[in-house]
Amino acid sequence: MMLDGLYQEIILDHYKHPHGRGLRDPFNGEAHHVNPTCGDEITVRVAADLSDISYDGLGCSISQASASVLYELLKGRTPQDAAGIHEAFVALMQGRGQVEPDEDVLGDGIAFAGVAKFPARVKCALLPWMAFKDAAARAGIDVSSEVTA
Repeated sequence: MMLDGLYQEIILDHYKHPHGRGLRDPFNGEAHHVNPTCGDEITVRVAADLSDISYDGLGCSISQASASVLYELLKGRTPQDAAGIHEAFVALMQGRGQVEPDEDVLGDGIAFAGVAKFPARVKCALLPWMAFKDAAARAGIDVSSEVTA
């Protein structure tokens, strides 16, 4: 239980003090995604070299904290590193609470391990990650992996 409390605190901290929030120029790819089941929405912009990732959106603490974690984990990475981190996060979210997260790969993203146990909330956590993948593709960056959401 103490671990769940710590994870909740990490998510709330990213929600209250978001990293990378605010759409910035210049950018090479942009994607806007909406979760129709709850109304969460996010716009993600990426630079072609991932030197910057910016976002803005509205929604629950999970979707907005997930965007903050995405920024923290992927900004400045190589496309190959970003693809690996993206794949690890998606696998964690699709694991229904059965995937043990690797803190070295996911950093604060491990806080979403508990979210994976609640299918209705998984879409919230994945919303910015799927928008990032589309924005990256529009910028000519391949961060695809074999795991799909």
